[in-house]
Amino acid sequence: MPRPILDESCIHSAIRTKIANWNNAIVDEVKKAVAANDVVVVGMKQNPFPTKARKALEAIGQPFKYLEYGSYFGMWRPRSALKMWTGWPTFPMLFVKGVLVGGSSELQALIDSGELKTMLG
Repeated sequence: MPRPILDESCIHSAIRTKIANWNNAIVDEVKKAVAANDVVVVGMKQNPFPTKARKALEAIGQPFKYLEYGSYFGMWRPRSALKMWTGWPTFPMLFVKGVLVGGSSELQALIDSGELKTMLG
């Protein structure tokens, strides 16, 4: 089921470029990391869930790339661009072989079920 996204025809042409370029550097950086690494964890300081996800991956010996963007006190605007791009509302954001799989609890479910190992081949 596709997630709801405002149709481009409902966006005034004068602001389409502004929307397309809004904080795109952070999105581009994550896209490059996802393309270059089997597992990517995108997180932020002070949030315990990115740490939980990294520890779960370390416990099974799975290499990963970690990207950290600010904290609860800063960089919320660039992080919101990631949320808008992915549709995932929280951190961490975990990507496996280019696929967004969710956050730390979804990762743990993949580990527990053996699906993460299958996804990584």
